[in-house]
Amino acid sequence: MAGLKLAERLQKYSGEVSERKDPVLEGRLTRIIGLTLEAVGCDVPMGGHCLIERNNGEDIEAEVVGFADNRVFLMPITHVEGLKPGARIRALDKVKQVAVGFGLLGRVLNGVGKPLDGKGALHTESNTKLSGKAINPLNRHPISESLDVGIRAINSLLTVGRGQRIGLFAGSGVGKSVLLGMMTRFTEADITVVALVGERGREVKEFIEQTLGAEGLSRSVVIASPADDAPLMRLRSAQLATSIAEYFRDQGKNVLLLMDSLTRYAQAQRELALAVGEPPATKGYPPSVFAKLPQLVERAGNAARGEGSITAFYTVLTEGDDQQDPIADSARAILDGHIVLSRRLAESGQYPAIDIESSISRVMPQVVSAEQLQHAQRFKQMYANYQKNRDLISVGAYVIGSDPETDEAVRRMPYMRRFLQQGLDEAFDFNSSYQDLLKVTEEDRPAPDDTSVDTPGQMPAMPNDR
Repeated sequence: MAGLKLAERLQKYSGEVSERKDPVLEGRLTRIIGLTLEAVGCDVPMGGHCLIERNNGEDIEAEVVGFADNRVFLMPITHVEGLKPGARIRALDKVKQVAVGFGLLGRVLNGVGKPLDGKGALHTESNTKLSGKAINPLNRHPISESLDVGIRAINSLLTVGRGQRIGLFAGSGVGKSVLLGMMTRFTEADITVVALVGERGREVKEFIEQTLGAEGLSRSVVIASPADDAPLMRLRSAQLATSIAEYFRDQGKNVLLLMDSLTRYAQAQRELALAVGEPPATKGYPPSVFAKLPQLVERAGNAARGEGSITAFYTVLTEGDDQQDPIADSARAILDGHIVLSRRLAESGQYPAIDIESSISRVMPQVVSAEQLQHAQRFKQMYANYQKNRDLISVGAYVIGSDPETDEAVRRMPYMRRFLQQGLDEAFDFNSSYQDLLKVTEEDRPAPDDTSVDTPGQMPAMPNDR
């Protein structure tokens, strides 16, 4: 009898032990310095999440970004108004994951995946890690197909491949956001993911209503984190957009990822790193910035053969039009090409203001015919020859007949300049772009004599054109 009672007690206590939940780890807030929160008593690993109690009852989510001895450094996702000394901090036992699925199409989200458009709750079917998953480089399908972006100069002279990662380099006010919007409307893709990171808040509504429109938004997901968001929110918005693009790529879709801008992402990481004491290295940017950029960019691209792809366009703000800006220089090294927009061309009224001499697509030889590559090189040679002698030509010091190649460049320059211009609502497919290129570069056609101005986007007819 005694043995039976003992067995019942053991079974009872065993059930209570098995039902007991893990203890909740708690700490307290000890100091706030700028953007950094210091806490003690938090046994949370790097990258872990915490909730900080605020006096108005709403908790603030923060992420562990560093530690020293028994002190833990946190970075809040939102602003820190309302925090007080000794505030309770609870560790969250969860991995950074985001909700993904086809229910995100047509929605506008913030950096943590919450809707901004007032259309109600999100209906998603899966979750994925915010940090993504690495793809074995040997498993990536090589870039072998061209992608029609609807921009004549890019289609013919800087051809983009499906799965390519390319940068739009420009100073402020030169038209990179407008060019990005044109490619959003004209590019052939199953799904478009747009990340507006650290840019002006007014641009969000304009981009959605004027650039995307109702039809474009229906097959797009927009992530918006304007400049007044906390640095961690801006970092997360770029990571979230990439995670969503990765999900659709895994479903076999061809995804267009547009991020405006990669520079603001780097600046958010700089703010975070300097706040926790990382020393500045190159022009105020700490080393972690240059480690974060490839970690983000390398997540785009092709998956295995027969699966989906992510073609990514990243805008890069060159401060003071300095092409040797550390972020621009680092981005050039890790991207598959760059399109440079020139302030001089923009001020002269040429839009899009693409600087053909400074731009390159590293995958173009793999995705176009040898004939098109030859004509593109001929166009660039004539254009560069004219630019080299531009000062002499403009003051009338150049004498016709001095150099046959320069003579030809001078005769064809009005048509090359017209070729590079395009209206905001004009789209040129891959074939028409190539045919217009032939009109300018074919040697067996007579050089044009008429330099009259036609409609900005139209190619003027060459003599004897059929």
